[in-house]
Amino acid sequence: MVTFARFGYRKTSMEAVARAAQISRPGLYFLFSSKETLFRAAVTQALERDIAAVEHALADTGRPLPERLVEAFDRWAGRYIGPLTRDVTVVIEDNPGLLGEIVESAPRRFEELVTGAIAAESGQRAAASVAQTMISASIGLKHQAASREFYLDRLKVAVDLLVGPAASS
Repeated sequence: MVTFARFGYRKTSMEAVARAAQISRPGLYFLFSSKETLFRAAVTQALERDIAAVEHALADTGRPLPERLVEAFDRWAGRYIGPLTRDVTVVIEDNPGLLGEIVESAPRRFEELVTGAIAAESGQRAAASVAQTMISASIGLKHQAASREFYLDRLKVAVDLLVGPAASS
């Protein structure tokens, strides 16, 4: 993903990916029949890893909901803030046609997880609206944030406003 982020999808060659992965180009083609297949696999793996980290963060019910939500959003979006990591998001967003269903199913799953965590604490009635508002705030903050720390500081404010401050805050 870093190689695709650095050069963009179109300008990334299989040779550059093979060099970055420290394998031969024929070895890379043995694993992936095309650049599109490799790109789809890399994005799918990254999104699945992110969703698993979100599930893990939200499942830790021994911690206050606001802390779990902030960690979940950090795993989903915060780690993509910064010069090179922001480019990962851009290369994914710029190539939805290559990626298929995963670009819709992963964000939908993230929203379901956040909604479920909120509903478990404060009831189902407003959970979907609160989750959608948090996601909108996160998207806006991602575009404003120059650093992960800035993103997390502002996200904590949004979470506190929407679900209340953590007991340990």
